[in-house]
Amino acid sequence: MIDRVYCQTMAQYNQWMNQNLYAVCAKLSDEERKRDRGAFFKSIHGTLNHLLYGDRVWLGRFIEQPFVVTAIGQELYSDFDELRQEREITDDAILSWAIEIQASWLEQPFEYTSNVDQQSRVLPTWVLVTHLFNHQTHHRGQLTTLLSQTGFDPGITDLPWLPYLSTHTP
Repeated sequence: MIDRVYCQTMAQYNQWMNQNLYAVCAKLSDEERKRDRGAFFKSIHGTLNHLLYGDRVWLGRFIEQPFVVTAIGQELYSDFDELRQEREITDDAILSWAIEIQASWLEQPFEYTSNVDQQSRVLPTWVLVTHLFNHQTHHRGQLTTLLSQTGFDPGITDLPWLPYLSTHTP
């Protein structure tokens, strides 16, 4: 099972990676960011939107403030600067939430309704929190591939390069 330190570390990693990748994405034109590149969410912009969507849905469930949209692939923000600003707000919220996580909460069962198939499920909370962070990493991996294909280097993405990571983190 995971613990609070894992959650805080992964929230810091999420924020660091998003800051780095948005800085790279800002070097692209809006047309390049929105070009259909055959990815699951079509474009770089579409992938950024989905990452934000997923984080807001899961965080909303965890803090009991549901984030409701009509579809998984729905564009949340068409303007890149607005998307980036909302990403920063969400990353701060994830970090604040992670700081407050209690072991007893992670150990409990968690009931939610999937936006994919509208089915209710009950799973261990720690599994769903792990999914939140795994989902981020999965789609950022797609994003780094798309950026590499445009000729932009996304930089080092490995967790051990998280700034300020030490045996005393967080």
